[in-house]
Amino acid sequence: MPKIVFLPHEHMLPEGGVFEAEPGETILEVALRNGMDVEHACEKSCACTTCHCVVREGFESMAESTEDEDDMLDKAWGLEPDSRLSCQARVAGEDLVVEFPRYTINHAREH
Repeated sequence: MPKIVFLPHEHMLPEGGVFEAEPGETILEVALRNGMDVEHACEKSCACTTCHCVVREGFESMAESTEDEDDMLDKAWGLEPDSRLSCQARVAGEDLVVEFPRYTINHAREH
């Protein structure tokens, strides 16, 4: 079973963490299941960039992003070549190392 290493994030997971993932599960699903407070303002519908993450290792193992995801990613704060929307990026068979940027373009959280 693949694992996701989440790098430390001062608000979501200060110490970082390593969690098991099922192939086909999204990065966001794994994060939420393990208590990470990842913002996902559009409820996982690929309509915002609040769940933007950077896949530091294992990026090539995932399916390519869709055109819709790429269009949304163009609006993300801190976009990098290995950026994905965590609600769309599905775990394949390899371990991943994921980092959530410090900021999103959302200026106000709903909760």
